[in-house]
Amino acid sequence: MNRLPSSRKIFRCGLRLFLAGAAVILLQVAGFAGPPAAAPRAKAVIQIWLWGGACHIDTFDPKPDAGRDFSGQLSEAIATDVSGIQLGKLLPNLAKQADKFSLIRSMTHGNNGHETASYMMQTGHPEGERLVYPSIGAVVSLFKGYDAGYKGLIPPYIVLTEPQGRFSEAGFLGPRYKPFATGGDPAKTPWAVEGIVAEGISAEHQKLRRELLGHLDTFGRQLEDDPQLAGFRECGEAAYDMILGEGAEVFNLAKETDELRARYGRNTFGQSCLAARRLVERGAKFVTINYKGWDTHKQHFQTMNRKLPELDQGLASLIQDLAERGLLESTIVWCGGEFGRTPRVQWEAPWNGGRTHFGKVFSVLVAGGGFQGGQVVGASNATGEDVAVRPVYPWDLIGSMYELLGINPDGTFPRAGDDAVRIIPAKKDGLKSGGRLKEIM
Repeated sequence: MNRLPSSRKIFRCGLRLFLAGAAVILLQVAGFAGPPAAAPRAKAVIQIWLWGGACHIDTFDPKPDAGRDFSGQLSEAIATDVSGIQLGKLLPNLAKQADKFSLIRSMTHGNNGHETASYMMQTGHPEGERLVYPSIGAVVSLFKGYDAGYKGLIPPYIVLTEPQGRFSEAGFLGPRYKPFATGGDPAKTPWAVEGIVAEGISAEHQKLRRELLGHLDTFGRQLEDDPQLAGFRECGEAAYDMILGEGAEVFNLAKETDELRARYGRNTFGQSCLAARRLVERGAKFVTINYKGWDTHKQHFQTMNRKLPELDQGLASLIQDLAERGLLESTIVWCGGEFGRTPRVQWEAPWNGGRTHFGKVFSVLVAGGGFQGGQVVGASNATGEDVAVRPVYPWDLIGSMYELLGINPDGTFPRAGDDAVRIIPAKKDGLKSGGRLKEIM
């Protein structure tokens, strides 16, 4: 339910303030190993997480000559505004923006399980290690968020609109670094953001509730000078600012023109892309759009005919809008899932034209924040079943993003009383690596 913060919520908020202080002390005790990789070129990341995995042949690595058993009903490739780069035929808007993004066509990790593949693609660490590592969003929240002097009212790590649920985003960093999941549907008015916007309750009604709560707080008034309650009051004020001030404003998509909202697409994904732009514009450090529906074991092409135009419109508009506002240079846009889908279509029953999990080779799109546009990294073979040249592993991709963000990927996490824990694993113990994406950085 969407209500004003209860006393229990305020207590939890005060506890988080206490833990924040403890975290700062921990950072001071343990320190950061090594200097930043370089001066940061990116300030924020917008991640388009294609939950379930999208097929590279249908999207960013078309194979028009591979035949029906591979391309199915989407055999046509279309030219882009960059000579020599083609996309799947259902991505015409992205084709006009290809000079602004690069494609990695040789992503690989070989894992076909949702949970383990998601873990690797989100953390940059292989499965089976001693620790449960945090996601890139949590790491950015650590190094660029509250512990780095972040003062924004908007949480530094946000998920639109619900967590992925395949792994622990915070890992060993703990719940403080989990993302704020908005809930609700940004395509609806009002967008009922969890804990901030309540359907059927006006701003005036919220203000009256706040005044009533203040009148009832006789205990707090008797201990106005108590330093132990100062944190609770501060947290409560911040909660109200989120409900009645900046928080409500940033999530109010009605502030944008109807023309711009229509350009993004009047659907949940399109409006999530618009919300992501507003959030990084207000200082959020990492925004994930959890775009579900790509786990297409059955009737794959029917689903693609519905979802690919949404992806095309929303993502192309996001890249264009960021560029027009001068934000693309400082914002990484990353689009991909935990793996791809099988290049060979499963025509037989019960799949009836489906694609299953495929971690051997798949594609990712990256733009902005120091990544060059109009480039292709790596390649798959003629049928999209194997990496042909330049393999790119999850730790290569995420390590590259850390470097652009000014986070030393070869450094260690701040920890006390434990062995040094690397941010990105070292090239040892048989770990395969194609190296960071220097050709597009």
